[in-house]
Amino acid sequence: MSIQAWTYLIVTLTFALYIGIAAWSRVGSTAGFYVAGRGISPLANGMATGADWMSAASFISMAGLISFMGYTGAIYLMGWTGGYVLLALLLAPYLRKFGRFTVPEFVGDRYDSQTARMVAVFCAIFISFTYVAGQMRGVGIVFSRFLEVDVNVGVLIGVVIVFFYAVMGGMRGITYTQVAQYCVLIVAYLVPAAAISWKLTGNPIPQLGLGGTLIEGERAGMALLKALDAIHRDLGLPDYTGAWVPGKKSMIDVLSITLALMVGTAGLPHVLIRFYTVPTARAARWSAMWALVFIGLLYTTAPAVAAFARVNMIETLHDKPYTDAPEWFKNWETTGLIVFKDRNGDGRIQYLGEDHPKNELVVDKDIMVLANPEIAELPAWVVALVAAGGLAAALSTAAGLLLVISSSISHDLFKSMLWKSMSDETELRLARIAAAFAVIVAGIFGIYPPGFVAQVVAFAFGLAASSFFPVLVLGVFYRGTTKQGAIAGMLSGIGFTAGYIVYFRFISPGGGSADWLFGISPEGIGTIGMLVNFAVTLSVSRFTPAPSAAVQALVERLRLPSGEEAS
Repeated sequence: MSIQAWTYLIVTLTFALYIGIAAWSRVGSTAGFYVAGRGISPLANGMATGADWMSAASFISMAGLISFMGYTGAIYLMGWTGGYVLLALLLAPYLRKFGRFTVPEFVGDRYDSQTARMVAVFCAIFISFTYVAGQMRGVGIVFSRFLEVDVNVGVLIGVVIVFFYAVMGGMRGITYTQVAQYCVLIVAYLVPAAAISWKLTGNPIPQLGLGGTLIEGERAGMALLKALDAIHRDLGLPDYTGAWVPGKKSMIDVLSITLALMVGTAGLPHVLIRFYTVPTARAARWSAMWALVFIGLLYTTAPAVAAFARVNMIETLHDKPYTDAPEWFKNWETTGLIVFKDRNGDGRIQYLGEDHPKNELVVDKDIMVLANPEIAELPAWVVALVAAGGLAAALSTAAGLLLVISSSISHDLFKSMLWKSMSDETELRLARIAAAFAVIVAGIFGIYPPGFVAQVVAFAFGLAASSFFPVLVLGVFYRGTTKQGAIAGMLSGIGFTAGYIVYFRFISPGGGSADWLFGISPEGIGTIGMLVNFAVTLSVSRFTPAPSAAVQALVERLRLPSGEEAS
């Protein structure tokens, strides 16, 4: 069977599974739609959180970024995994103990302010739409290659699939669908990684293969990473394992992006809402632990996948006649995501790095994981399995984000502010309508994305870091934080960060590190936005009336272990 035939078969089977689960778990109450009736076990919730978390950016784009960035690509590994430690320690159990449906609801009740809730609703929707744009684009990229359709047509197919299981099953359907999607995506990621590791280094464990030696080719017997450094030097590129060298990110930018991703993780509404679905605060902590285990399986494999893909890509393409280019190159060339420009007219492919004026090969970073099995000449079914895994990763996260948008509109905006007498039945109907609306808008963002997948996701993390993280942490640990401080902090943090991203991505996109504030890129500016938020929140809280005694007592009780009372 061909790759396309295998892809149709595997993708159809997995999609049928997802839709079947959604139909089986269809809910009839708002508690079921928003928080799955709070009956999900920590293990299942950890697996669902892993799928929710490991989006198209993790599955499709992260290894591709590391493959091109080398050492500095570790910002994504450190930031995204480190964020779960913050989440487990600082927020997850306390938000669950508070016992609400959404993050804006926590903000509104903790700060005793409908205005604060409204600002939080705006932030949640803005962050979620930014994030979901990357997911839908990832879906389009997978479909464009493996089903041989246009990228935009692929986005529309993804919209239809997400509509079915997000709108029908709500959080309960999404949770059990995400458990299945985690199983699909982790198998799809590990199987080709193990096969390529065995082929290149003789070790089937990718993490060990990364530190192993090559067993074939002209550099056989050389350590994989040393071989990559040698390949880069031959091309005039910075060493793959080099840090703080010309041509790579500066230390301040790496630190800022890493921190923005960490605190952004702990502030993302679609991640936080997962901890409302378990029975107790203790279960929330265990959910975070299990999620980190499941996420770690993929994240510790990604650097190896990146290195394997880098070696294979350069050795199969650089200085080769275009007419003799391998089949995988021709397949991906039709999508427009890899382009050869014969600048010197010699008919040979010269890869000299994206910034070199004579470079003839332009490769979209988002294709490296998807193309890797083809580059390594693995069987067609493995290539198709990776496609199914990429779709599972993108769709699982998209569904979680769409639920956040839906609940923000139906529960936080209409039920809590505009139509308080609304019945549960009407609210559930409105939630499904809001989810359908969000799916359509997400599709539009997927067709017209503001950047490549991981970059768009990094922007969303910066927005979450600069808006939610400070007010949530202060809301739990500092009872003196006032509603005026929280409102001012959220608006100033997200306003500063969004303005910086818009300016350097759309108004002055040619600006480089010399133009950036302190040399910090738009992907890392959320760190400064977070500091702005903290400074404004604490300053305004200092000069505004203290929260009521009831609110301060609520904060005290929130931090006490179960069964204890404040003295």
